[in-house]
Amino acid sequence: MQTLDCDVLVVGGGIVGSSAALALARSGSKVVLIERDLCGSRSSGVNFGGVRRQGRPLNQLPLAQRAHGIWGRLPELIGINGEYQRSGHLKLARSEADLASLERYREQSAAFDLGLQVLGRAEVRRRWPWLGEVAVGGSLCPEDGQANPRLVSPAFARAAERAGAHVLERTPLLALAHDGQRFVAEAGPDGQASWRLRAPQLINCAGAWAGQLAAQFGEAVPLVSGHPAMAVTEPLPFFAPVSLGVEGGGIYGRQVRRGNFVLGGGSGLALDGQRARSSSEALLKLSQQAVELLPALRGAHIIRTWSGTEGYLPDRQPVLGASQQRSGLWHGFGFAGAGFQIGPAAGEVLAELALQGRSSTPLDGFDIARFQPTEPSRS
Repeated sequence: MQTLDCDVLVVGGGIVGSSAALALARSGSKVVLIERDLCGSRSSGVNFGGVRRQGRPLNQLPLAQRAHGIWGRLPELIGINGEYQRSGHLKLARSEADLASLERYREQSAAFDLGLQVLGRAEVRRRWPWLGEVAVGGSLCPEDGQANPRLVSPAFARAAERAGAHVLERTPLLALAHDGQRFVAEAGPDGQASWRLRAPQLINCAGAWAGQLAAQFGEAVPLVSGHPAMAVTEPLPFFAPVSLGVEGGGIYGRQVRRGNFVLGGGSGLALDGQRARSSSEALLKLSQQAVELLPALRGAHIIRTWSGTEGYLPDRQPVLGASQQRSGLWHGFGFAGAGFQIGPAAGEVLAELALQGRSSTPLDGFDIARFQPTEPSRS
């Protein structure tokens, strides 16, 4: 068994963990990034690819704004543009109540300067005549956009490696403890420990499995797995330059430059603890909603469907910050299927915490302590 000492051990090679490893390596820290499969192959690589700030809870917007700046310099940071484009994100209203909700969000988020434009039926119809009659209006965030997660997420890990991080892929974590001074982990394929990893600090970015690691240190959280239903059509004549969502949820979509339309909505099925697929019920409902919103999709062939495993907490907010039980342990998980856009900023925040013990970005509402039992008051 090989022993490897480092300053920080990062568990989980998704976009959050990989961006944390990248920021740490660029700072000169000795960092090891460990991933059970291939970096970026789990929820970070199978998601929709939306890069949006619009519609996020207000307390996430400082993080989203920080991420917006990172996405703007993607090629210099990770070496590729990952098909990232600021195409605009259009959130559609299917009722007057939805439209009023979009207007309220525009007012509530005004301090963050998202540039939201709430548009009525006539203006929506004029600008995007390919929309179905079910759309009565919408909210456009012109600088939000989309990217290819299958390119972007692994590229963060490769960039971290080039910056000096030691990246271990296909290396499941087999044992983890703290010896009073540092974290000690054993890892290796096929249940055989081939690495002993030692570090005074550990960052938990294990995605839907992060709750198991947190529980080892006395911080059980109600993290559950979700499985998004995803599909993509055959190439079609290009007609939709903006990324699309719907107020109240249910469906989202984007058309890539080669013409394929990527669709998501509803829930898939877990096949076992590691695999999931889209369900026929979810795909049927998704297809029906897609044609209502986008008549041009009528008759289009779906050529591939897929799903993944994402981690959800009851309040749909992530855990991002310090452990309350173990010094040197930092958590970054539970992004509820919406971590792709904010992932690079969350990674930078975790690196700041490991290096400085604090972050320049507000983290209100993300503390793991919100799930811990409180001591009864004493009279």
